[in-house]
Amino acid sequence: MNALSTRRARAAIVALAAGSLALTGCSGGSGSDQDKSQTDKDAAAQAKAIPMGTAADSVGPAVAVKGAHSGGTIRVYQRDSYNHLDPGQMYVSDMKALSQLIFRGLTSFKQDDKGNAKVVGDLATDAGQMSDGGKTWKYTLKDGIKFEDGTPITSKDIRHSIERLYSKFITDGPTYVQQWLSGGGTTYRKALPDGPYKGDHLPKNVLDTPDAKTIIFHFKQPNSQLPYALTMPGYSAVPDSAKDTKDAYDVAPVCSGPYKIASFKSGKAMQLVRNKNWDPKTDPMRHQYPDGYNITFNHQASDSTKRLMADQGEAKNAISFTNAVEPTLTKNVLDNPSASKRLVQGYQPYVWQMNFNMDRLKDKKIRDAITYAMPNQQIVRVNGGSYGGEIAGGLLAPTVAGYKKGYDPYGKLSHPNGEPEKAKKLLKEAGKSGMKLVYAYSNTEVRQKEAVVIEDALTKAGFNVQKKEVDAASWYEQMGKVKNGFDIYMTGWGQDWADASTVIPPSYDGTTIQDGSSNYSHVNDKHVNSEIARITKITDVAKATAEWQKLHQYIVEKVNPAAPVFYTKMLQLYGSNVGGTRYNLDVSYVDPNTLFLKK
Repeated sequence: MNALSTRRARAAIVALAAGSLALTGCSGGSGSDQDKSQTDKDAAAQAKAIPMGTAADSVGPAVAVKGAHSGGTIRVYQRDSYNHLDPGQMYVSDMKALSQLIFRGLTSFKQDDKGNAKVVGDLATDAGQMSDGGKTWKYTLKDGIKFEDGTPITSKDIRHSIERLYSKFITDGPTYVQQWLSGGGTTYRKALPDGPYKGDHLPKNVLDTPDAKTIIFHFKQPNSQLPYALTMPGYSAVPDSAKDTKDAYDVAPVCSGPYKIASFKSGKAMQLVRNKNWDPKTDPMRHQYPDGYNITFNHQASDSTKRLMADQGEAKNAISFTNAVEPTLTKNVLDNPSASKRLVQGYQPYVWQMNFNMDRLKDKKIRDAITYAMPNQQIVRVNGGSYGGEIAGGLLAPTVAGYKKGYDPYGKLSHPNGEPEKAKKLLKEAGKSGMKLVYAYSNTEVRQKEAVVIEDALTKAGFNVQKKEVDAASWYEQMGKVKNGFDIYMTGWGQDWADASTVIPPSYDGTTIQDGSSNYSHVNDKHVNSEIARITKITDVAKATAEWQKLHQYIVEKVNPAAPVFYTKMLQLYGSNVGGTRYNLDVSYVDPNTLFLKK
């Protein structure tokens, strides 16, 4: 079962991450480069214990942001349109940021102005009540919680929100809770193949709703990770009514957060307005300072950076939820006295990696050749140098518990620009000199520049590279298809919290392979599968951590499903009239919950 190793119920070595994304960092306008010691400090901070808060911590309203004003519309420049609006399909950072404004779940991460975080009750009165050694978790809903149409949120809605994730049309969201309740891999779907839509439900000894306010989860194995998993947007409330239109819900969701969707034109624009049925007294983490948000898409990083750096007209009231400073403009921003004071930056523990489609690249020598050929340092330079990331030696970030500093089996740190001759030799030994390699990359400015560097390096290593450009808005959906038609493609994966059990099982468990799975390389190794099943049952945290690291080394050295490229960082710019800017530990970008317009 894809369960996480059990921990003490009231604390965990956790550093939040938003579905394929992760957290901590420093906020504010620093104009100086971060050195290695600061990077190590930032990474270590993300692996600190994130405790569960009390019932008192779960009470709203959220602590007021200093100097905050109400009113006005914040302008948002986004690169990609939202591929999903159904919370059950949300699992990447841009959608995570949006979800904080429009959806609510049983729990959430509450962050204070000093960067400290707790897991608290969101729709629930607390982070959860554990019993039976971790096999049972009970949640009680707050009074006054409603959907945007004024309908009260009840336990039936929460049960429905969980059960609909078993349906076949849900392909892109998290699967932790479903697998903990009903079995690992894809077997959980057998427990409720049509979801709740034909009147079927999970048994009461699995998921029980004895009254309108109470939800009880029953697990076969002890589990102390449920409160953390329930913070993910995939587990947000969806109404148990005709308004859940199954796959059509993806274009017309019912909101429960401080904002609701007034209009959405895919690929063009979205308007958020205040949700009058959101009660701040029930919400410990969100605010409703702006009247709304005017979001437009197709803003490449260079466009949003130039607009925000100029700080003219509407740009004074503007931000981007997820666009970073265009790497080639980083120096311009840092040298600009005004812009350098308007920065949010942070260490993001995504491991940017070149995935190998193991259904097509079956020979490890070929995968090793690509790994040795990869010009990691040049790729980091394209992504903004030391502000964009640092070279990776393995597939687990420094923020994951048990990280082995200096682990570098393919010599990426000692040969940062690659070893083309070694790659060429391996390719020759495999009898594949000059082989065609179908390389997919997304159609953004940075990825296009990356593609030129990567194509050149692989060509020098003896490959015949065939580049295929893919639309960025559907990138992960396309790469997540089992029959995607590509040999190699880059993805970024970060822990859902700072434990390798949120990286290795989702990324490398062969029993999870299906369209929408995050096993992008299609790894299906018997040893890996059996070790995942074994380690997930270990209840001693230290022992489990050590075992995950051993398995990580086996995956990197004996399987090599992806070439590690770099660990990512983020630098964001905002308009001069935007207040309340800080780094959000959950979405790993600017915090959408604290923003306001100064005048």
